[in-house]
Amino acid sequence: MSLNNSFKQRRSSVGVQVGSVTIGGNGAVVVQSMTNTDTVDTTATTAQIVQLARAGSELVRITVNSPEAAKSVPIIHQQLEQIGCHVPLVGDFHFNGHKLLTEYPDCAKALSKYRINPGNVGKGKKRDEQFATLIETACKYDKPVRIGVNWGSLDPSMLARIMDENANSNEPKDAGYVMREALISSALESAAKAEEIGLNRNKIVLSCKVSGVQDLIAVYRELAARCDYALHLGLTEAGMGSKGIVASTAALAILLQEGIGDTIRISLTPEPGGDRTREVIVAQEILQTMGLRAFVPLVASCPGCGRTTSTYFQELAESIQHYVREQMIVWREQHEGVENMSLAVMGCVVNGPGESKHANIGISLPGSGENPVAPVYVDGEKTVTLKGDNIAGEFRMIVDSYVQEKYPKKK
Repeated sequence: MSLNNSFKQRRSSVGVQVGSVTIGGNGAVVVQSMTNTDTVDTTATTAQIVQLARAGSELVRITVNSPEAAKSVPIIHQQLEQIGCHVPLVGDFHFNGHKLLTEYPDCAKALSKYRINPGNVGKGKKRDEQFATLIETACKYDKPVRIGVNWGSLDPSMLARIMDENANSNEPKDAGYVMREALISSALESAAKAEEIGLNRNKIVLSCKVSGVQDLIAVYRELAARCDYALHLGLTEAGMGSKGIVASTAALAILLQEGIGDTIRISLTPEPGGDRTREVIVAQEILQTMGLRAFVPLVASCPGCGRTTSTYFQELAESIQHYVREQMIVWREQHEGVENMSLAVMGCVVNGPGESKHANIGISLPGSGENPVAPVYVDGEKTVTLKGDNIAGEFRMIVDSYVQEKYPKKK
């Protein structure tokens, strides 16, 4: 069951067009990611962008931190176009973005969106001038901007002002309130300045990132209540492995359930040599398991117990999950609706047949001491019983045949 229709009316009504992708406008929540390659290494950066896009990232952000990086952006864009990868690129600017965007116009034009941090634009009078330069460049090239506030780099003058206002109030709030209010005020005041300079609100995305779950929930509830800008969700520095996944899911699931957020990024720290696309998969799985979007067939599988001493069902579940994600790259180009298909790989007779009947395709493997046969159910009906050494291969063939027969070809 999709919950998207009941949620979308509560999201931002302002649609921000980023290349071919719309953020907000009561549309679907967009998945994005960021490269961790040196942008100057155009070959490595292009390759990683392609990997992220193939995994399902609908926007990809790259670091633009030096003249060399700025010169590399149009080269990367051209390489992507040549191989048919049209994912919109977002430039991540800190400290010197005003110089890079004005001195390297080909970079400014090649990017589909700019990300700027109000806390890293400059100080005093220079801050206002440099912020204006960034916004004027966005207006000149008709580019949207994410005004991304981060609690690790708050504008000191903004924070001092909020602290003074709080200290002089009749009922001073705690330090957590001051931090949250500084984040929100920085985002909203910066957006108002951008509009004064000439940037339309349908070119503005806001984010207020922190690394604590409860803080993020509180900040975005308040931010969403005080504006209708498109909002980018994500914990900053979410962490590594299960900690990063659990923290991001805990925070984003609550906000998304409340209809807050128009695009998400999962900021996982990759393990050494780890796959950068993991953050894309986690983002997709949060949205899909909540019923907000569908990206790839989901595989239900049991956790195992004393009845399933063999690891075969675990290996099959892992194999099938990997197989459908890889095949989805082809299926999404050829068939409509495959992402809604459900699969089940079960390990014994207790819940195996019942769970398999609930899926489009399910297999119930024999538990310890059970008959060494594996019935397969298609749309609730038992169709065949598999046995022998090639159960995995035969089950994949059944999945392939189902896709060919059940999902119409794209015209």
